[in-house]
Amino acid sequence: MEGPIRVGVIGAGKFSSMFLTQAVHSDGFHVVAVADINVPKAKAALDRTGWPTERFAASSFDEALRTGGTYVLESADELIERPEIEVVLEITGNPIFGTYHAIKAIDSGKHVIMVNVEADCMVGPILQRRAQQAGVVYSMAYGDQPALICELVDWCRTVGFDVVAAGKGTKYLPEYNYSTPDTVWNYYGFTDEQLASGDYNPKMFNSFLDGTKSAIEMAAVANGTGLLPQDEGLLFPAASKDDLPTVFRESSLSGGSLTRRGTVEIASSMYRDGTEVPDNLRWGVYVTFEAKTDYAVQCFAEYGVHTDATGRYGSLYRPYHMIGLELGVSIANAVLRGEATGSPTGFRGDVTTTAKKDLRAGEVLDGEGGYTVFGKLAPAHISLEHNALPLGLAHGMKLKRDVPKDRMVSWDDVEPDESLLAVRVRRELENEFRSESLAAV
Repeated sequence: MEGPIRVGVIGAGKFSSMFLTQAVHSDGFHVVAVADINVPKAKAALDRTGWPTERFAASSFDEALRTGGTYVLESADELIERPEIEVVLEITGNPIFGTYHAIKAIDSGKHVIMVNVEADCMVGPILQRRAQQAGVVYSMAYGDQPALICELVDWCRTVGFDVVAAGKGTKYLPEYNYSTPDTVWNYYGFTDEQLASGDYNPKMFNSFLDGTKSAIEMAAVANGTGLLPQDEGLLFPAASKDDLPTVFRESSLSGGSLTRRGTVEIASSMYRDGTEVPDNLRWGVYVTFEAKTDYAVQCFAEYGVHTDATGRYGSLYRPYHMIGLELGVSIANAVLRGEATGSPTGFRGDVTTTAKKDLRAGEVLDGEGGYTVFGKLAPAHISLEHNALPLGLAHGMKLKRDVPKDRMVSWDDVEPDESLLAVRVRRELENEFRSESLAAV
């Protein structure tokens, strides 16, 4: 198909707005349609990101295709079914809807850029295999941290270094695990005036604060790189950019924090006493590696590589990521090269549902960023051994027995709706990988 790449966008949140900001200035993409259950909200997002009104005034797909404009509609199904659209961006952030949209798009012969990391970490390995069988690309979103981390890991392995750890930075203290939408703004320090000036979703912000989003993203990285989460999950050691080669190595070495080599971990931008780490990596990503030869160690010294005290461990980092502003890289790679900017290659990391407080039978879980639970990273084999309920399915699940604070919630604790496609696909993932994961321990 000649001309610009024809794109369909599902979801009109912050991430899609950032992509749309760039797309309106690019000749390489034609956003044929944007689907969102709230059409006025979607149009407001286009307007806010600098789109002239006439650019999204198309009243049908045919008009959008004929004029180069954009059609805004409610139905994601209609968008996915249009044969002219080459690639679908799933940006709803809802793992249940995201699973449905991804499968429908794959079955319709479209490439999928899965901005919805919540769905990817829950069922991504199944979606990737399905896409491979259909001859289309299923990809992480470039600009989001998991894809950028996967890129660093690929670089590290390609040039011949041994990957010790990879991850990102974030603001974290242990007390944040129990934050709720009522407390989140105090932790961030936002004023009432700031909150009144923009579209601030307390559950979304709280999922970043309480560790859930970090667990989600590191599970996606583990599944895309082969790195294995630590049995304890994420430890969030504090580290500056200069600390990376020392902190993100084995705990048997002085200053090291890792209980496993070849893992994923988060660099906290906060010391445990609540003070900020200077020159931290809060917005960035990193990989820590070890030289395999003495000659490489000599080269590190000659070229001014910042290392640990042994001179063998180094790191490479990117200080920030631009999320949706960089999304076009994934679209171009998928359509023009048939390549993913990160994609699951197995089921190695999972996000288990963990009680934020003592929960009682009959309560309904409110999922990511809410009042009842938070997500913790675990190796897939531990999640399977405990029959853990994945965090992505915790929204709306009713408890049938009590669950104490800090305990993992299992499938046996809830009343799942087995008719949901996302539940069925997750069951398929667990059944397919259970024997494989347990045998690998």
